[in-house]
Amino acid sequence: MGTDGRRILLIVGGGVAAYKALELVRLLAKRGVAVTPILTRAGAEFVTALSLGSLAGEVVRQDLFSLTAEAEMGHIELSRSADLVVAAPATADLMAKAAGGLCDDLASTALLATDKPVLMAPAMNVRMWLHPATQANLHTLQARGVRFVGPDDGEMACGEFGPGRLAEPEAIVEAILDALEAGLAASASRPLQGKRALVTAGPTLEPLDPVRVLTNRSSGKQGYAIARALADLGAEVTLVSGPTSLAAPAGVRRVQIETAVQMLDACKAALPADAAVFVAAVADWRHATPTAAKLKKAGAAPPTLKLVENPDILASLSAPGPNRPRLTVGFAAETGDIEAKARDKLKRKGCDWIVANDVGEPGVVGGDDNTVILIDSQGADPWPRATKTAVARRIARRIAEALA
Repeated sequence: MGTDGRRILLIVGGGVAAYKALELVRLLAKRGVAVTPILTRAGAEFVTALSLGSLAGEVVRQDLFSLTAEAEMGHIELSRSADLVVAAPATADLMAKAAGGLCDDLASTALLATDKPVLMAPAMNVRMWLHPATQANLHTLQARGVRFVGPDDGEMACGEFGPGRLAEPEAIVEAILDALEAGLAASASRPLQGKRALVTAGPTLEPLDPVRVLTNRSSGKQGYAIARALADLGAEVTLVSGPTSLAAPAGVRRVQIETAVQMLDACKAALPADAAVFVAAVADWRHATPTAAKLKKAGAAPPTLKLVENPDILASLSAPGPNRPRLTVGFAAETGDIEAKARDKLKRKGCDWIVANDVGEPGVVGGDDNTVILIDSQGADPWPRATKTAVARRIARRIAEALA
């Protein structure tokens, strides 16, 4: 679906990374997306209204109390005339104001007054990004449906290293196009309206004693993105999730579990469903007899753990039966020869599709990007590396086509 004729409201916050907004506007123009810029007072310390306006081909808005604009309630019109509101860079201050509902300038007032989707690209010092206040604001905004792209890890202008760098303009453009496409799908067509979907996400925790567990590094990001994408297309979604730090996507019913046995029970309770997407990284084994007391060191020898196999959730719910979803999709997180291993898994599990991804690639586990191969009985379809959100949108559209 094209984005021609689409418009965004771009809020340029203060910070060294504000210079990247110029390249962002240029790239968006090449993709047919019009930009109406708002430049904050702090942002104007790093880029000029002249350069930003010249690239956008629009007057740059800066003043909340502009006599000309506000005579016609300009901040309300600005916040609602675009298809998407983008803050890039989104500073800690902008995030805090948006989370707290504060509005003392044009940018924060537009964020509070808008009824359109919002995308933020954070950029700040690593300590500011990791501060509990900023992380709390992040979770608050995510819970309200605000989308995020970045921040990236890297060296800061201040010389420190870590998360906080503004995502590259190309990545922000892709996130903007994805958000616009989701908005178009939501406004023009909801092909999964009336359909029920089940999604699993995150890790499982298998207790060894009251303190220790067997688990894995899954962040849940890909599963949560798929749940959100399916809901955006109109599906009634149940998300069965292991422990993660992620907020439940808007409009999605989340069932939180810890163990594989609990996940299987929750999935069965969520049936019937038209489609089921099993993204969770379920532990293959669990301790047969978790102890009621904490395991203690006993001399030099470690304790002997008796492991038993966990239930195979994907195979169980892909097996023929009255409650089998019409479409079952598994994930294969592999390292090395991933396509062959995924094909084997497709046969063994009895599911309809396998989405294979190489978890040996840097940044896949716990990161925001993914490279996948969609495999079904007809063959393999490799997809280029993209954000997990973009991968989720593509999977959701394929599911909608399959269920049509």
